[in-house]
Amino acid sequence: MIFKDYYKILDLPNNKVSMSQIKTAYREQAKKYHPDVNIANTNNEERFKDINEAYRVLSDSLAKRKYDRMWYRNVGKKNSSYEESKRSKDSLSSDFFNMFFGNIDGKEISKKEKKKVPSKGENIETELNISIEDAFRGNEQTIGVRTLEGKLKKFKVQIPAGIQNNEKIRIVGQGKPGKSGGKNGDLFIRVKIKDDDKFKLQGYDLRTNLYLTPWEAALSTKVTINGINEDVSVYVPAGIQSGEKIEIEDKGYKDGKGGRGKLILDTKIMIPKKPTEKELELFKKLNKMSTFNPRES
Repeated sequence: MIFKDYYKILDLPNNKVSMSQIKTAYREQAKKYHPDVNIANTNNEERFKDINEAYRVLSDSLAKRKYDRMWYRNVGKKNSSYEESKRSKDSLSSDFFNMFFGNIDGKEISKKEKKKVPSKGENIETELNISIEDAFRGNEQTIGVRTLEGKLKKFKVQIPAGIQNNEKIRIVGQGKPGKSGGKNGDLFIRVKIKDDDKFKLQGYDLRTNLYLTPWEAALSTKVTINGINEDVSVYVPAGIQSGEKIEIEDKGYKDGKGGRGKLILDTKIMIPKKPTEKELELFKKLNKMSTFNPRES
């Protein structure tokens, strides 16, 4: 007769095993031959069906006693032989199972019953634009994501201090729904750090403008500027030119390793748009007495 050796399928030596041994063997074999692990191997898919079928019978005490009597006649006795039972196309259960254990779960098993393997839902990715200062300090942001039904679902996202540009934040289980009881996918939020009027982010360095008067640039000076998280004292050497840069170590953006990049100051020498009468007089005197001609140099 056609037969299935469920003990062999679960890699058990014979029927002299306990229920705990059956459960352990089932978990090991199911993990080894799960379709999600062996996607390309169709033989493993059939083996996985056999493993589940074997466990359904051997984990049921009444069905196991019935099966053990058949197993002894077909396998346990010396010089016994049997023909391996097959499975109809798209059926979860073999012909042997349907013949002798088809109502083990309280219902008949259809030969056309389709395999329903739990699978995780797809991940979703979206973007969140934040300022440099918010990224540096870290804060809570609210983001809206459209569901499959078109509804807007809002999430509160905690931005960690010093997050890097294009880094992703993962929210577990907020992606597309899983299938056949599988877990939902995840939501990934790609953080985009945007430059603003004050700072520009270049790697770990912060770049900003340092505005100077002509006399500050000519005579040297010490100025205080607003850094991203503190006031910074800066020495400006005499004769500095517009467009030159001053670099200050460890005052830039966080590098993710406990350090910081540079604060880079681009100097811009400014003149008053509406000078006072005294300022105009001084400029006129300087114009008459100075021999400096930038076009010649």
